[in-house]
Amino acid sequence: MTKVLILGGSGIGMIAASILAKNSEIEIIGFLNDIEPVGSDIGKYRKFRVIGRSENVIDFLKDPEVSIFIAYVGLSREKYAYDKIISLDIPINRFISIIDSTSIIPTGFCSVGNGVLFAPLSQLSTDTTISDNCMLLPNSFVGHNSFLDRFAHLATNSVVGANVHVGKAVHIGSNATIREKIKIGDFSLIGAGSVVLEDVPENAIIVGNPARVLRYKEE
Repeated sequence: MTKVLILGGSGIGMIAASILAKNSEIEIIGFLNDIEPVGSDIGKYRKFRVIGRSENVIDFLKDPEVSIFIAYVGLSREKYAYDKIISLDIPINRFISIIDSTSIIPTGFCSVGNGVLFAPLSQLSTDTTISDNCMLLPNSFVGHNSFLDRFAHLATNSVVGANVHVGKAVHIGSNATIREKIKIGDFSLIGAGSVVLEDVPENAIIVGNPARVLRYKEE
């Protein structure tokens, strides 16, 4: 039996839990959350207990049977969240990957890191590189020869074209489309439904069709 601890909250955390719950060999022991009170529950119907804060993760990892999934998705302070998670110094081999059976990953034609989430019907093309802790939500797609850096996340129905470089902790919103041969800077946010035709600077919030810089984040 593999014990899994989810670092995060409702939303992505519960999507991860719903996929893990299909596996009878996995026990979800609880959530680590920095906002909800310890002892409270995450989830509306199926509930999981908050058993600690993010800084408690190393204590739980003293049990060699415990694996970690990081479900945090920030939409305004990605660099802060990224630096905080990195500072926890969680060994890469303790991250669990969550891959739904309906996702499409060409076996032997892609590189996929540790601690990733592939939700139902997410799909990779050939020669893609998916770094540690990336998340692809339902029906998202990554085109051939594209690269997702660590903690990049694609929302539902988003499409990343071929030969695209997606930076660290980038959020690509629902139904957004990224044209081929685009570079998206670290910690940027692509708004829902946006169509990105040009490179995106770091820390930018991009919206529209064609997408334009709305503003830059304050860190």
